Amino acid sequence: MASINYKSTGRRKRSIARVSLVPGKGNITVNDRDIDTYFPRETLRMIIRQPLQLTGTNAKYDVVASVNGGGLSGQAGALRHGIARALVASDADMKTKLKKEGLLTRDPREVERKKYGQAGARSRFQFSKR
Repeated sequence: MASINYKSTGRRKRSIARVSLVPGKGNITVNDRDIDTYFPRETLRMIIRQPLQLTGTNAKYDVVASVNGGGLSGQAGALRHGIARALVASDADMKTKLKKEGLLTRDPREVERKKYGQAGARSRFQFSKR
């Protein structure tokens, strides 16, 4: 018999994470690599583990994820979003706790595009009267 696994998608900035929760010991694998080698900063690893710690399911599930697009910070946020959604798929009672912490909400902030004739999105080239 196949083991039960819960799949979901998480997004943040330009990153997309496809997450599978599989019953296990709490190992997190990202793009076929261990979380410690893929995300070098402890803060990013802390962000990713947040929904698991909040619901107390650290040692209950293994997380297998495929992440692409964006940088490491966006990927960590997308992974957190995906894990939170997968936890809700596994147990609907977790929804209130995760929603209260804001982990189920997709962060809509994106980088504003650079405009032509300007130095950046908001900054301008220095004005010279003469």
